[in-house]
Amino acid sequence: MPHLNPEYGIAVAAALWLSLAIDRWLGEPPAPLHPVVWMGNYLGWIGAQVAPQPSHEQRTDLPMFFIGALTWCVGAACVWGVAMALQTLVAQWLPLWAMALGLGLLLKPLFAWRMLRDEVLAVEAALAVSLDDGRRQLARLVSRDVSRLSEREVRESAIESLAENLNDSLVAPVFWFVLLGLPGAALYRFANTADAMWGYRGERNGREWTWLGKWAARADDMLSWVPARLTVLLLALAAWRWPAGLCAEARRTPSPNSGWPMATMALLLGVRLAKPGVYALNAEGRAPSAADMQRTAQLGERAALALGLFATLAIVATSGWRWA
Repeated sequence: MPHLNPEYGIAVAAALWLSLAIDRWLGEPPAPLHPVVWMGNYLGWIGAQVAPQPSHEQRTDLPMFFIGALTWCVGAACVWGVAMALQTLVAQWLPLWAMALGLGLLLKPLFAWRMLRDEVLAVEAALAVSLDDGRRQLARLVSRDVSRLSEREVRESAIESLAENLNDSLVAPVFWFVLLGLPGAALYRFANTADAMWGYRGERNGREWTWLGKWAARADDMLSWVPARLTVLLLALAAWRWPAGLCAEARRTPSPNSGWPMATMALLLGVRLAKPGVYALNAEGRAPSAADMQRTAQLGERAALALGLFATLAIVATSGWRWA
């Protein structure tokens, strides 16, 4: 946030806690009213128009790279502009209590902790019914093929998903909100959605994404770099111990960011988390159990609470507020 007066800083902190409360008790807004759904619609439309058909030739496609970069920037500029206009409207035209309410309502759709936690716990509930039910539930969380995963691998994937998306779906949006206000959170959600939809190497769903999605993937890497490491600190605080050997484990994944929260969770739980043929985190760890799924959610809850407290301190500090 820019340098603010004390009263404004308190209102912004109140907006953050209101958004966290709405997330906990009410969850996500309906899809027609959800800004991340609108972002996805834009990205899906662009992808359908310009993503090329798969080709067996491996070549540099700079025109497709520039198309991806340009359409990403157009979408990002629109998201930033709309968020800035809404923030300015509530900040300049409403009393502080109404500003806190309006800003909290606008911020909430830009993160999704409760939905993530519930979806992960639903995987364990589905596994209690059958392995096939667990696989179907997991398919709602991950893009990989789940049809041949074992029970152990289903749990590993669910725990990985919560750890990685704790950053993507909560820590990073709140980090950028504290730093740049509502436009920062909105821009991050656009970048992360673009990476989720475009940031693939090779073919997916009948389209070739390597060059169209390269800009989106790198932009998400850059915006997630600091929050991913902040997520490590929050999880370590939640468990009240540091995950020994973290640096070596975190670097085993192809992503420069996702390995950090995933490796942290693996080490804190003492379990092995792996993507077959790609990486294995804490390879000597035991197979995760149903209790580990619950423990994962508990650590995420504590990390979310710690995030709210630290974000509040940061907002209040930059507002010039001093405790009496």
